[in-house]
Amino acid sequence: MPAAAVTDRAVEIAPGVHWVGALDPHLRSFDIILKTANGTSYNAYVVRGDNGVAVIDTVKEGFADEFFHRLESVARYDEISTIVLDHLEPDHSGALPELLRRAPQARVYLSSRAQMMLKALLKPSGEKPPQYIPVTTGDEVDLGGRTLRFLHTPYLHWPDTQCTYLVEDGLLFSGDVFGCHFCDARLFNDAVGDFRFSFEYYYAHIMRPFREHVLDAVALIEPLELRTIAPAHGPILRHQPRDYLHRYRELATPRLHNEARSEKTLLVFYISAYGNTRHMAEALAAGAEAIGGVRVSLYDLEGGEAGVFTDLIEEADGLAFGSPTINADAVKPVWDVLSSLTTVNVKGKLGAAFGSYGWSGEAVRLIEDRLRGLKLRVPVEGLRIKLVPAADELAQCRALGEQLARHLTGRIEPREIDLAALA
Repeated sequence: MPAAAVTDRAVEIAPGVHWVGALDPHLRSFDIILKTANGTSYNAYVVRGDNGVAVIDTVKEGFADEFFHRLESVARYDEISTIVLDHLEPDHSGALPELLRRAPQARVYLSSRAQMMLKALLKPSGEKPPQYIPVTTGDEVDLGGRTLRFLHTPYLHWPDTQCTYLVEDGLLFSGDVFGCHFCDARLFNDAVGDFRFSFEYYYAHIMRPFREHVLDAVALIEPLELRTIAPAHGPILRHQPRDYLHRYRELATPRLHNEARSEKTLLVFYISAYGNTRHMAEALAAGAEAIGGVRVSLYDLEGGEAGVFTDLIEEADGLAFGSPTINADAVKPVWDVLSSLTTVNVKGKLGAAFGSYGWSGEAVRLIEDRLRGLKLRVPVEGLRIKLVPAADELAQCRALGEQLARHLTGRIEPREIDLAALA
């Protein structure tokens, strides 16, 4: 990290608005799943009005001393009338219990979805919950000459998330939106090192699964005057802040036009040790294509890396995975693709599994369990075939493809139940 530009005092980002966060340059992983080659920052802010002071978010508990030291350099605790929590994850709310002890008169503003989470957060302290006010889009707090307006932006990336807009300054406190894990003591995007990789990496792993909510939030923010975006992590975006808004829209919008247009799409992924699972995949694909209105794509996982399929999977309607059983498990390339699905929204898509086996055949059931865990629909039982599929077994594969296609197109044949037989 370059020579420090941040002292132990608050940093002004607009008249009467200060950064009072903390820097964590040596962090190398965040929430286990994210790599942080440049560490991260925990951004918190103070806004001064004529009638009071607002604190926007806090910091991770282990960095509370830095936060309070910077906060005390620009405000007294008895001046704090408002605490805004845009997100209750511990890296933003860790210093909240102590802040409430020091400023017990402050009212806490948070989204309606965050109320139960706040109670759980403060439960270990055993203290009485603070005065809190649930807010939604359009609600405001008047600080005297300064207005905080709230924007409801759920699932970016927790159900409780919101943004707070400082109307008179065109300044958006955006929470995790437009943030990234990038620690640079120079703080501002036009002064820090090149953080483009961190910005895109953060979006891909944190925001991408909630693409529809990203587009909703962007539509809510676009009409605002934006002079500065102040996120909860990473550089403060004071230079061309709208560029980052536009980039979010681009990232949340499909890159390529879907040539299937009005057709449903089924992706069939397979890997085959001796060609048996491949023959099953080909028969399944042929069966699905025989049903009009379905575009089928067939992919051999031996010839591609998991990451390259993510965009396709995000746009597809159905997914079928074929794997042999080796050592009582599906093979690694299949698990690699299934692991990548945590970064996209696959809830409600159609899922299926199939595969050849020699001894035990656990792969199909394991894949089905994973698909259900990812919230895909798995309405058709997977197909296991021992060793080389015979002609009648390939016919079963084609029938499986036909069933999947009918489910995708809503043409599944209704089941007839003999009530008399059940009596």
